[in-house]
Amino acid sequence: MRHHTFKRSQAQQGVALVEFTLVLPLLLLLLLSLGEFGRMLYQYNVLLQASRDADRFVASQAWNSTLGMVALSSTLQTQTKNVAVYGVPANTGAAVVSGLTTSMVTVSALGADPSHPDHVQVSITYNFCPVIGSGNCGGAIPGFFGSQIALSIPLVATTVMRAL
Repeated sequence: MRHHTFKRSQAQQGVALVEFTLVLPLLLLLLLSLGEFGRMLYQYNVLLQASRDADRFVASQAWNSTLGMVALSSTLQTQTKNVAVYGVPANTGAAVVSGLTTSMVTVSALGADPSHPDHVQVSITYNFCPVIGSGNCGGAIPGFFGSQIALSIPLVATTVMRAL
């Protein structure tokens, strides 16, 4: 009996390297997109916490016991927007999320009876801009079938609390 040794064919050498170079861009794209998705979830979580903090701030100060309803003065609305953006009632420090401004925050009074609101709502609308792409959120990347895919993803964090 003879032992036959397995010989590699010359035509098979380097196939693994070619397969690796074909699959590597897809793996990198998947890795980068997972990182961007995680960054988007992190920013949404920060925005939601900022909305809660601002709503807690306004809910503790908006109740007017004389009127028996929520009264939102312009000063209180400005302070609430500052709490949502900067974390403090004054307009100082850095924004909790890069690019967040007070114009992206809305403060309103709600209630079952519109003439006597008893709840306050803070809503933050922020456009998430991924790192992948052209760098500006107004741009878009071309799609496979002609329609473009927008790079800007709107994130909306809303909180409603009863005024104390």
